[in-house]
Amino acid sequence: MTPLPQAGRALGRLVVVGLGLIGGSFAKGLREKGLFGEVVGFDLDPQSRRLAVEQGVVDRCETDLAAACRAADVIQLAVPILAMEKLLAELARLDLGNAVLTDVGSAKGNVVRAAGEAFGEMPARFVPGHPIAGSERSGVEAADGGLFRRHKVILTPLASTDGEALALVDRLWRELGADVEHMEVEHHDQVLAATSHLPHLLAFGLVDSLAKRSENLEIFRYAAGGFRDFTRIAGSDPVMWHDIFLANRDAVLRTLDAFRGDLDALREAIDSGDGHQLLGVFTRARVAREHFGKILARRAYVDSVQANGDLVFLAQPGGRVSGSIRVPGDKSISHRSIVLGSLAEGTTEIDGFLEGEDALATLQAFRDMGVVIEGPHHGRVIIHGVGLHGLKAPPGPLYLGNSGTSMRLLSGLLAAQPFDSVLTGDESLSKRPMGRIAEPLRQMGAQIETAADGRPPLSIRGGQRLQGLNYAMPMASAQVKSCLLLAGLYAAGNTSVTEPAPTRDHTERMLRGFGYPLAVDGATVTVEPGHRLRACAIEVPADISSAAFFLVAASIAEGSELLLRHVGVNPTRTGVIDILRLMGADITLENPRDVGGEPVADIRVRAARLQGIEIPRHLVPLAIDEFPVLFIAAAVASGRTVLRGAEELRVKESDRIQVMADGLLALGVKSEATADGIVIEGGNLGGGEVYSHGDHRIAMAFSVAALRASAPIRIHDCANVATSFPNFLALAAEVGIRVSEEGAS
Repeated sequence: MTPLPQAGRALGRLVVVGLGLIGGSFAKGLREKGLFGEVVGFDLDPQSRRLAVEQGVVDRCETDLAAACRAADVIQLAVPILAMEKLLAELARLDLGNAVLTDVGSAKGNVVRAAGEAFGEMPARFVPGHPIAGSERSGVEAADGGLFRRHKVILTPLASTDGEALALVDRLWRELGADVEHMEVEHHDQVLAATSHLPHLLAFGLVDSLAKRSENLEIFRYAAGGFRDFTRIAGSDPVMWHDIFLANRDAVLRTLDAFRGDLDALREAIDSGDGHQLLGVFTRARVAREHFGKILARRAYVDSVQANGDLVFLAQPGGRVSGSIRVPGDKSISHRSIVLGSLAEGTTEIDGFLEGEDALATLQAFRDMGVVIEGPHHGRVIIHGVGLHGLKAPPGPLYLGNSGTSMRLLSGLLAAQPFDSVLTGDESLSKRPMGRIAEPLRQMGAQIETAADGRPPLSIRGGQRLQGLNYAMPMASAQVKSCLLLAGLYAAGNTSVTEPAPTRDHTERMLRGFGYPLAVDGATVTVEPGHRLRACAIEVPADISSAAFFLVAASIAEGSELLLRHVGVNPTRTGVIDILRLMGADITLENPRDVGGEPVADIRVRAARLQGIEIPRHLVPLAIDEFPVLFIAAAVASGRTVLRGAEELRVKESDRIQVMADGLLALGVKSEATADGIVIEGGNLGGGEVYSHGDHRIAMAFSVAALRASAPIRIHDCANVATSFPNFLALAAEVGIRVSEEGAS
């Protein structure tokens, strides 16, 4: 067998059979690339042949198929599906030499069957393909060499397909800018039946149905944009789609039958006045398109500030902080409100919900498990709870983005469900350790499999009977504690968790708020099964972790005074205030009150001269998320600050100890990372380049540092700030912190 040319070497002759939009665009694009010595076209229509040459789509056309294919290196078959059988029969009678065959049909099973019948078996050098691209225009006159750029092309090789032939066809499509994927034939046909063929069938059918009615003129006269957008595809080539539906009949019928069942369920819901069923369909559908798009892109649940590349924050030096602001809702409480609201009986209303990436991941997971959730809209969410035993098996893996909180909380809950589940996330989450939850859950009887080193994805076997557990946590962690308490709601016997140091107690407070009893005895919290959660109203206070950036900002910038409104001051979360006060910060709590079981206050902070301290170990778990910005406070304080007992910081979104130490050194601050902490010698901050490594808290901390810097600070890889603080830049500008996207006007 003659070896195929390698990348970078010219090929001899490309033959394109069928000079319509797709075949013409393929030919024109590769001709413009100069990858072939000659591009030859063949089409039964004389007008198409003439236009193809005149418009530079091909070098020449042949009127005879055998003449066209003579000495070809690659033959692209771009004829209608039902014309393919006759074409393949003709090609089988020709001497095609070592030519590679490929096609563009959207029903691959039909093509493979026809090729096998024509040649006696599927030719090894035939690579079935399908570009998912098109245009409202058709014919060779619409040929566009850039048509396939940034569009999917699916190749469906068989086990017998020649590897070199596959590599060549793959290369050709990539040269045209396509995103090439390989897929099994049957899988392709089923996927396309659902994503392309069924929508076209519905559009044709709807337009035809409405057009046959006596009032059709009125219907089309008052049709809104949505109708026109949906039915636009009914303007496609009827003959082509006739062929496709007959060729991919089995897959289309399976998809159509499933849709008819769902449509009948919708009709029944309308007929019976079942608003809950309708609301569930509509709320899931509203977010489904965006949700699955984010899974495929493996990215956030909210748009990053910049979609691609390195987003740089440019923080200008100096300034002071003043005003009155309210930072976004508490992330920890937002997570738990979705979890418990979904498991409660009745309708839970939430105000102040944090519409950031992590909390939205938890919300979407419960939608995937059949919970009807309205919103979020301006921080308001309405959850129609299903009760402790009302969750349904998700249709696939639960994608949790970058949210470690979501994965850890859900693991405890899902370990007790009757269905199997898989928890997965983006690249960052996939590097984070989950053994600390998997091991105690296994002690309770859960069956959990992880990737290497206890990392995601997590596969959880349903239907396991959990047993209560008395667990002494080796490391203080509110997420581990909450994970086990949620599992304990379903276990046989009581579940007790003892923590070595206090951690945030939002789960315990919220369980009580939902009417679920639990016992707290010193460092041990105990739940027993058999009780119910009852829906309630939740007002999420502002997140003290987000407020921390402004607490430090107002403390370090001379002449500053700032009021932070409605901040949650749960005593298990106020370590940042305690530490700053020990350093000499001027922080007072005003208008203290209780909202839904959580203490809330307005926080006033004034500039002060800070002193370095040795941070008390008992405060470390109470400020674990706030240390990046506390390191900035230490960097401008007089004297040395020492942190010990914070090894958990090394397994957050980044190694926060090392990343902060590196950044401070880049700004001229002497700092030394240790195994479980850091030593910082306070002094003067310079400017320079720092790298957040995609960690939102690192990026925001160095933004605050510019208030005391002598020169601008450029902070790299800041897109993930949307994870916890979607409007950080806007609020920073409002109070006087001069940080913005680099290049923003």
